[in-house]
Amino acid sequence: MQERTALEDQLTAIGRIEQELDDQLTMIELGEAEKDQRAITDAEEALKRLKIEVARRELEALLSGEADSNDSYLEVHAGAGGTESQDWANMLLRMYTRWAEQHGYKVEYLEETPGEEAGIKSATVEIKGRNAFGWLKSEDGVHRLVRISPFDSNARRHTSFASVNVYPVIDDRIIVDIKEADVRTDTMRASGAGGQHVNKTESAIRLTHIPTNIVVFCQNDRSQHRNRAQAWQMLRARIYEMELKKREAQAAAEQAAKTDIGWGHQIRSYVLQPYQMVKDLRTGVATSATGDVLDGDLDQFMEAALAQKAFGTAPVEVEDVD
Repeated sequence: MQERTALEDQLTAIGRIEQELDDQLTMIELGEAEKDQRAITDAEEALKRLKIEVARRELEALLSGEADSNDSYLEVHAGAGGTESQDWANMLLRMYTRWAEQHGYKVEYLEETPGEEAGIKSATVEIKGRNAFGWLKSEDGVHRLVRISPFDSNARRHTSFASVNVYPVIDDRIIVDIKEADVRTDTMRASGAGGQHVNKTESAIRLTHIPTNIVVFCQNDRSQHRNRAQAWQMLRARIYEMELKKREAQAAAEQAAKTDIGWGHQIRSYVLQPYQMVKDLRTGVATSATGDVLDGDLDQFMEAALAQKAFGTAPVEVEDVD
């Protein structure tokens, strides 16, 4: 049913784009005949917007992986650096939730561990919508922030790290078999907001897959049974994502050996001081609109990563910033 809906949406979009293209070309012809420059300008602007939409839909057509159309789990973990890194992790979480909201995706918080003073130590959200995993999978990696720390009384420049892990939600089409004997289950009291219930019941669930040492944690529901079911779903998704990475790594090794991206193996640097710049170290895409990026404007980075993977575009050399 999901595939049918997706195909219907694509066919409807093709028909609408063709009709709008014809309408705008006709409008330009009429404008030229009547010497109406305003009508011509409006039609040309509409064609530019149409061109952008067509380019994005062409890239979207490349999302043909087994799980690309699925919903996605997204985890954010603060790196070493205490409060500064925890605040950066919180900024990243907000950036991705804003991106999801701007694209009509639904965001559900599954786990969030607050920092001691500010920010978060870790968080897990589920982003629901067509092609959520396909777009977000390029964001998996280490993200670096350079700024004047608001937590430093001496106003010194700090470098902070946070990691983002992205893996698909497994649906009924994909079967992942896990032996219960290979999984250790721990129950504990939930943390964070939630009133008296939080400290009185052991509703939080942590599953550890012993062969792979994969750990998942869920505390979003008051019911231990529902948290357990959600945690098992997350564990299946993590194991499936690990297998996908193995396949991709094997395929990449056959073509060329991967090189390290740079200091800390980060995929992207967000520099707020001494200048404004966000650079993707894989594709070379850079922008000085740091505020827009941190507010969820990530399409240029995701599209460039998808195009690079599909067409083998060589990364642009960029100078790293300490």
